[in-house]
Amino acid sequence: NVHDLGVNVTPENFVLKVKELQPDFLCLSALLTTTMPMMKATVQAVKESGLRDKVKIMVGGAPVSNEFAKQIGADGYAEDAGVAVKRIKELMPSA
Repeated sequence: NVHDLGVNVTPENFVLKVKELQPDFLCLSALLTTTMPMMKATVQAVKESGLRDKVKIMVGGAPVSNEFAKQIGADGYAEDAGVAVKRIKELMPSA
């Protein structure tokens, strides 16, 4: 299941949704470089909430790179939706 929270979602609202929905993955997309700092803030907010070990975080979007994903503490990076599906399958715990 995918829950699209839309645009301009605060880190605090991401944390609330992770608490509520208990997803396996939190995926963030940036279309402009000006939105990338909020990805870092969201990863930090998830850590501070104590939920970081319960959810994998993936990032993507035009200005994002694998190096950026590592810098902010994300678990993965995907350049597009198709690659994201493959990466999620790689990161999912075996059933």
